[in-house]
Amino acid sequence: MTQVRTTCPYCGVGCGVLATAQAVQGDPDHPANRGRLCSKGSALAETTDLDGRLLHPVINGEPADWDSALDLVASTFSRAIAEHGPDSVAFYVSGQLLTEDYYVANKLMKGFIGSANIDTNSRLCMASSVAGHKRAFGADTVPGQYEDLEQADVITLVGSNLAWCHPVLYQRIVAAKKRNPALKVINIDPRRTATSDLADIHLSIRPDGDAALFNAVLARIADRGAVNKAYVAAHVSGFDAALQAAHASNPVDSGLSRAEIDAFCDLWIGAEKVVTIYSQGVNQSVCGTDKVNAIINCHLATGRIGKPGMGPFSVTGQPNAMGGREVGGLANMLACHLDIENAEHRDAVQAAWRAPTMATQSGLKAVDLFQACASGKIKALWVISTNPAVSMPDADAVARAISNVPFTVVSDVMARTDTGDLAHVLLPAAAWGEKSGTVTNSERCISRQRPFMAMPDGTRADWQIICDVAARMGWKEAFDYTSPAQIFREYAALSGVAAQFGRDFDISGLSGLTDTAYDDLRPTVWPVPKAGHQGGRFFANGGYYHTDGRARMLPIVPPAVQKQAEFPYRLNSGRVRDHWHTMTRTGKSARLSQHIAEPFVEMHPEDALANGLHDAELAELTSPSGRGVFRVLITTRAQRGSVFVPMHWTRAIAPAGLSNAMVAPVVDPVSGQPALKGGFVAISRFKVGWYGFAASTAVMEPTRPFAAIAKTRTGWQAEVAGCKLPKDWESEARTVLNLSGGTASVLSDPVRGTARVAIHDGVILQGVFFASAGPTAVARSYVVSLIGTSADALSALAGRPGIDQPDCGAVVCSCFNVGVNTLRTAISKGASDLDSIGKRLNAGTNCGSCRPEIQALISASLQSMAAE
Repeated sequence: MTQVRTTCPYCGVGCGVLATAQAVQGDPDHPANRGRLCSKGSALAETTDLDGRLLHPVINGEPADWDSALDLVASTFSRAIAEHGPDSVAFYVSGQLLTEDYYVANKLMKGFIGSANIDTNSRLCMASSVAGHKRAFGADTVPGQYEDLEQADVITLVGSNLAWCHPVLYQRIVAAKKRNPALKVINIDPRRTATSDLADIHLSIRPDGDAALFNAVLARIADRGAVNKAYVAAHVSGFDAALQAAHASNPVDSGLSRAEIDAFCDLWIGAEKVVTIYSQGVNQSVCGTDKVNAIINCHLATGRIGKPGMGPFSVTGQPNAMGGREVGGLANMLACHLDIENAEHRDAVQAAWRAPTMATQSGLKAVDLFQACASGKIKALWVISTNPAVSMPDADAVARAISNVPFTVVSDVMARTDTGDLAHVLLPAAAWGEKSGTVTNSERCISRQRPFMAMPDGTRADWQIICDVAARMGWKEAFDYTSPAQIFREYAALSGVAAQFGRDFDISGLSGLTDTAYDDLRPTVWPVPKAGHQGGRFFANGGYYHTDGRARMLPIVPPAVQKQAEFPYRLNSGRVRDHWHTMTRTGKSARLSQHIAEPFVEMHPEDALANGLHDAELAELTSPSGRGVFRVLITTRAQRGSVFVPMHWTRAIAPAGLSNAMVAPVVDPVSGQPALKGGFVAISRFKVGWYGFAASTAVMEPTRPFAAIAKTRTGWQAEVAGCKLPKDWESEARTVLNLSGGTASVLSDPVRGTARVAIHDGVILQGVFFASAGPTAVARSYVVSLIGTSADALSALAGRPGIDQPDCGAVVCSCFNVGVNTLRTAISKGASDLDSIGKRLNAGTNCGSCRPEIQALISASLQSMAAE
């Protein structure tokens, strides 16, 4: 029960946690979160069980021992290299890896195999930011710190639903705005999101209109005499060309009115302390790098960079996306921010590693890598800690490409993933809570992940697995590490070599850490040189990493408005509040599925009307790449002509709900980052014979044309739909519920097209199934609560509680299981603000992720009450 200080494994905020196997809470001493956690972090203890874990190697579907599996991996990769050359093999790794894991994987591929065919799922989330930083600064440097959020006068959020995707940073801004009501927040996003509720201004920009907007800001900066001429003269090149391009572009291409542009420029230019936070809405685009540089241009022109409360700030999506960048995890990078195209850099790394060879050119980036798999170029593939068969664009084609590789290895925590199901060899990796190493968050803070549970028998740390394979390939001496601390010391020493080339990344001051000092390492912001200033901000006084020491402003030409007549709707994708990536972790927590339990499509009322769709019906979305079926959510928060779908659902739990199956493999030409928010779809009504909802003690399978499975506290629930009415509702219910035994109680009405089935084993309710001609109206939380209890058939088939058991409604606060009906009741009885709601119901008092929704509910309820 001893608490261990470690770091959350979710987003790039890098929150500290105090953890035991039974409970997780925020670390009040960690600088990133000061004790705060989001809903996902608060539920971490619910995700550490062994249910579904991969606990032994698997070869061709059969259990195997470690020696056999490792021998097979090493020999097959060695044979492919010998017969087809080093570029015939590839690694695809992950921002979920620890820095030490990432480091040895890159060392093996780039310095010993001799290919740069190692890319990462971080390519999907921040490669455009990396490219923009390198073009502007000469290195992939994040200039600022989180404390800038508390010190700013204006915070601009661009393409970032911070309230759901980086909730702890959002809560820091909420607290800062409460302390300083003069702080202005601007939210730039095609959708109105939970983040918009905090904003003083929400700008519903046209998709990919960001470059046009920030070009307009740059032009106004010059027109109003707001250029910091001294800073530009001393530290910046390219100002004139950038300004000329800004004046030449049309601000209206942003999709905003001139009045909106004027209001934005007034705030941005009028307050010196401006932080511009950007995320996937900027990066995941065919012009993502240009959008990054359009933002940076404005900060460089005004000298608003590297000083308290000001600067461009990229927030990363994964816990160690930054650490991956630092070790050269992308196919076009070397470790410690060195350049693979630079012969001197390559020679220095090769000498430090004592490597027999060194990759001399960039390897295959993610989309190209899987296209090479499809073409037969890749003979052996190793996927580590990620699920590209779901997360890559054109996901169905990627799954086929992986199937086409003669030999695929997957290292993972879970026994079943969409990618693992395609592998020849599965290698069981240690999970969060079991492994040890470091991660780096979005503000360059290095934190320890420490184990607080024993590693299950049969599993190994990723660094150990990689080193075991390297040893069997003939490089035992170079990979003979005994601990992650030893790897970290080597990596830190290499950063000192990089510093000699004038690189920004230098943690050589940590290269002498003893094992004990490594274990005790507190959160540390780099750089940490052996001598000189540690941590802090970059570029307040110049010091850029281009050879002349100057930053570069770039001329940005905004893209033309994209349209596809056959597929008229712009497809946007992203996260929901309580789930993470492909749900291999969050899907294990019942409470994290209470808020949103199925894939949906968010659309504007006029778009719904044009396609004959109503709330809660099912829509089919089609694109040149694929199709999907989603629950319809009609809302004015959606921009007309654009639809939003979440990215989390997989073939294993919702086969028709893969957002990325509809996204074309189109990339930014500079960064190679896929345009995951740039798809185009057509919309039609999905023809349904019946809708259903089911809850069961048994694990259900998504066997119907539409199905979405989610875990509950006592079993599983499913949203389902069928195209044809079944002849026998009991048989249909048993198939959906995956229950063959027990006694069934059936209530059906053929005229109304409804059916209800309850199945008991003795007095215990094992499953309930509801079907109707339209979307199924039952009290889902109540129904789920009956499963596994002695509830009678009448109570179960009623589908909603009696008068003495009020229905809490759809869950809004996952931490305390508070539903929308409970909140409305409290508001009607006088709880008219967030504080009073918190005092009465606890809702919103833990992680705070639900507070924007509660506030919106309060506002709507008070308006409704005033109108009565």
